[in-house]
Amino acid sequence: MDSLELKTILERLIATWENEVVEFKQAGNDYDTDKIGEYFSALSNEANLRGSERGWLVFGVNDKTRTVVGTNYRPEPERLHGLKTQIAQNTEPSITFRNIHVLSDEKGRVVLFEIPAAPRGIPIAWKGHYYARAGESRAPLGLDKQDEIRHQTLAMDWTAQIVPGATLDDLDEAAVCKARESFAQKYANRITLEEAMSWPLTAFLDRARLTQEGQVTRTTLLLLGQAESAWRLSPHPAQLTWSLEGTERAYEHFGLPFLLNTTQLYQRIRNIQLRILPQHELLPVEVPKYDQKIVLEALHNCIAHQDYSRNGRVVVTEQPDRLIFANEGGFFDGQPDEYVEGTKVPRRYRNPFLAQAMAELNMIDTMGYGIRDMYVGQARRYFPMPDYDLSEPGAVKLTLYGGVVDIAYSRLLIQKTNLPLADVLALDRVQKKLPIPDEAATRLRKGGLIEGRKPNYFVSAVIASATANKADYIRTRAQDDEFYAKLVMDYLEQFGQASRAEINTLLLDKLSEALGAEQKEKKIGNLLTKLRRAGRITNTGSRGQPLWRLAE
Repeated sequence: MDSLELKTILERLIATWENEVVEFKQAGNDYDTDKIGEYFSALSNEANLRGSERGWLVFGVNDKTRTVVGTNYRPEPERLHGLKTQIAQNTEPSITFRNIHVLSDEKGRVVLFEIPAAPRGIPIAWKGHYYARAGESRAPLGLDKQDEIRHQTLAMDWTAQIVPGATLDDLDEAAVCKARESFAQKYANRITLEEAMSWPLTAFLDRARLTQEGQVTRTTLLLLGQAESAWRLSPHPAQLTWSLEGTERAYEHFGLPFLLNTTQLYQRIRNIQLRILPQHELLPVEVPKYDQKIVLEALHNCIAHQDYSRNGRVVVTEQPDRLIFANEGGFFDGQPDEYVEGTKVPRRYRNPFLAQAMAELNMIDTMGYGIRDMYVGQARRYFPMPDYDLSEPGAVKLTLYGGVVDIAYSRLLIQKTNLPLADVLALDRVQKKLPIPDEAATRLRKGGLIEGRKPNYFVSAVIASATANKADYIRTRAQDDEFYAKLVMDYLEQFGQASRAEINTLLLDKLSEALGAEQKEKKIGNLLTKLRRAGRITNTGSRGQPLWRLAE
């Protein structure tokens, strides 16, 4: 948003004044982060309850005179936006600001924190406590409001339903013990294992979001139930299946409790050490065929996102060189590529009750990082990237490779451990004979990483070491936007102002040579817009002839 849009929003917020989804503070540079976290929880929960997409916490406005007075809260942009990480680390489930806007008003600097509404069915806590608003004051989120949020999806959430006749006697003691350990591990900064072990069972299960007011839910049985109690979930089979294919064939079904039996399934997978011989070296690099963390991440994702109303199993098929994970139900929110790129945070869950319980037991995260972590983990092991197959309606398949597809690709990753993930993803597509964008092809070719003609590229068997080739690669490799942003900020700090032509002169020869002239112009324009929206620079000229200065 530009300054005019932000000013319009600020005027509208001041006109309606403080309500359950807006809070004004004058705020100094050292305003307590814990208080911000409590307001985040309160405004997020209230936005959910009132059907609003967002809440607002505004710094720089006097809450008595209703006038802009300015704030010096975290004037450094990097430190200000670092608050996003602090909020994400202490909210449960982990979410953070949708955006942090800075408005340079004539009366002073105003910071507008845009807070997303709590996801349907899941209230937001700050350091284990839920907050709400009582008029203009911050207050604990009462049980009535917690229930109102949680009941938003209970009727449609298969995993949240109470199981008739089920009692705590249906739970597996070892699974309960493991659940207490996992819960204490997640909250190790404020809960000891001894404390978690001492809680009454009903209190622990409610706190871990496994039960509803002491009543056993389908989630409770799925994660902690005894194998003998699986019939209570009928007609759902409540099973995970491991199937071995190849010269040998075998299978095994794993029932309740899933908290323990995902590890049991993993132990059935034949996980030998593989050797990869680097180029021009005599000693091989040894890596396990599969990484336990990656396998369990994939399996736990299947459990969390399974469409249980379809009465199907989660199936893990082991082939000689790969694992294929299949679960019922289409990809629920967004596309896999968005999570790999790190641009997507899930806003909806097919099974919110189950997802929250699994997050409490440290089985999954709720920020969408798990998919990206699987890809990064495979790259660090020099193996091909995972593949998602969404071609079958109502099902998701994930292929996890446990072997080398192209030895040149694996040797390249051994030699170049600092390749950006975008380059690794492009190289992975090359080794799988899949198309890549022209821009990526140009960048990889100039870096000596691929050879051949479009569309028949292949990973270079010998990595070029000539200085010229290295220089070509650096010139064509795109830098992070923050690298270019710092150049602009340093220039403005040194010279006070800059026209678009001066900024073009500063940046054009530093952008990737894989970009054309028009693409470079567009990238600079996007960068300036991003800096303006972040409140780091301001245009004191006109739209046609901008004159950029540092925002005050």
